[in-house]
Amino acid sequence: MLIVKTCITPLAAFGTVPKGDTLFGQLCWAVRNHFGEERLRQLLDGYTAGNPFAVVSDAFPAGHFPRPILPGHWFAMVSDADRKEAKKRIWLLAEQLAEPIETWLRHCRKADDVPGGSARTRPQLHNTIDRRTGTTGERFAPYAMTQYWYGRPDGQRKVRVEARLDIYVFLEEQRLPQNELKEILFDVGEFGFGRDASIGLGKFRIETFGPASLDAQPGANAWLTLAPCVPRGLDLDSERSFYQIFTRFGRHGDMGVYTGRPFKTPLLLAQTAAVLVPKQYREQPFIGRGLGGGGSISKAIPETVHQGYAPVLGIRLPIRKEAAT
Repeated sequence: MLIVKTCITPLAAFGTVPKGDTLFGQLCWAVRNHFGEERLRQLLDGYTAGNPFAVVSDAFPAGHFPRPILPGHWFAMVSDADRKEAKKRIWLLAEQLAEPIETWLRHCRKADDVPGGSARTRPQLHNTIDRRTGTTGERFAPYAMTQYWYGRPDGQRKVRVEARLDIYVFLEEQRLPQNELKEILFDVGEFGFGRDASIGLGKFRIETFGPASLDAQPGANAWLTLAPCVPRGLDLDSERSFYQIFTRFGRHGDMGVYTGRPFKTPLLLAQTAAVLVPKQYREQPFIGRGLGGGGSISKAIPETVHQGYAPVLGIRLPIRKEAAT
């Protein structure tokens, strides 16, 4: 598979955090709208059988990767930082990937020091509207929805520093050429990504787009995931694999919201930055499995699928369990 890297600049707040699985879902809708539903059906053929046409990463601050989800004792502690301070160092410079994993903590940067390293959140008030009258009706019931703003304020110039975010797409180019991927990414940026795109949220500009490489560490024996995934069936070494789980309460986007049943079946996923150690390591571009089909995720749109795959980086996890010194 070809690795394509695109760097984007958010132009508005986001209503949905740009995670790999939700980005993939948005790309599928963009394919349907741009090339037609039959083209999307062709691309999704074999998706749940280990043959995805594309696997999408989370959006990371440009030039950085997430720190692995590992217990603190796997890292050499930084002498001038206490435990709480060390936990804030969550972004690793891409140039430091070749360094031994136990030294990564000293190379990581705090989210507040990286444009796009963390999103500022702000509640946005909404109110239910009676579409028949165009008013709130007899009952005034405001509610708040969270917006995510990328970038950070510059205290000296009192302006916001633009954030640039990197997205990696592992692409089966014979099925979806690079130029077509760029077209649908452009569409997503123009129309907006995620919740409340219809009122201006989720818009972004493509800064760069092209092939990239993600080289594994020498002697790699583990995978670092770059998106949420389903690790079931990977024959992992459970004592040396580390991940956090979360429940994805998904719902349809685009035209799917008008079915009357927009909510999907909840899914249990392993969070991004999981460290998965297989009993027999092999270098590969992605791991996981495709979910859905046959109405297992959505009764409203039975053919719905969900990205349970994740792009991976090959890393070398030390063969030890004691605390680093």
